[in-house]
Amino acid sequence: MSAAATSNPAKTALIIGGYSDIGIAIAHALGAEGYQLQLAARNSTRLERDITDLKLRYQIEAEAIELDVADTASHAEFVANLTPQPTLVVSVAGLMTEQAAAQADFAQAEAMITANYSGLVSLFERFASQMEQSGSGCLVGVSSVAGDRGRQTNYIYGSAKAGFSTYLAGLRNRLAGKGVHVLTVKPGFVNTRMTEGMDLPEKLTAEPQEVAAAITKAISKQRNIIYVKPIWQLIMLIIKHIPEFIFKKLDI
Repeated sequence: MSAAATSNPAKTALIIGGYSDIGIAIAHALGAEGYQLQLAARNSTRLERDITDLKLRYQIEAEAIELDVADTASHAEFVANLTPQPTLVVSVAGLMTEQAAAQADFAQAEAMITANYSGLVSLFERFASQMEQSGSGCLVGVSSVAGDRGRQTNYIYGSAKAGFSTYLAGLRNRLAGKGVHVLTVKPGFVNTRMTEGMDLPEKLTAEPQEVAAAITKAISKQRNIIYVKPIWQLIMLIIKHIPEFIFKKLDI
């Protein structure tokens, strides 16, 4: 669809974590397809310039909405107040702190667990029930290859992502045959503000626009699980099959 696409209220996408680089890239990809956009983030006023750009560029309706994934008590009201209700929900919310810091301070570990798992379950369960009742909709969760096997360098973050991946698998099983599509996305390294300054391997690192393109393609093809860079699927397959008595001796 061209940049002059007219928004269709029947196609409304909520992006949780809308201020992130990946979230903005997804907003542009969906805006180009005519989706009405709801970008949810903490300090949503930071999105004002992006909202203006999206509305002018794609001739769609777009708004920024305040949301704290960690404040689960506010989620029922947040979902109930969405107008219109989204037909597509994409979560790119997440938090990654230093493993050593999270080991020493449970508050940091808990923040990662909430941002990457429990807070998202709270939101997705509400949307899942609505979509199941209506018999249509799509839920997209951006997880991580870090959840494929626990490694000493990031096992608290990885365990939260593993929990989210398993949750999405169960949700997909629950909603199979109910008209609701559930997609799990595993990007691998992504060149974003969160990874700025890190020495990332070029061939294993995706740009936010690549993630957005992979997601929109996967939605249209009704895929279940995707690795944005296919090489990651092979890498993690190898890592998952290393015998435990060898794996526990590795410094990875």
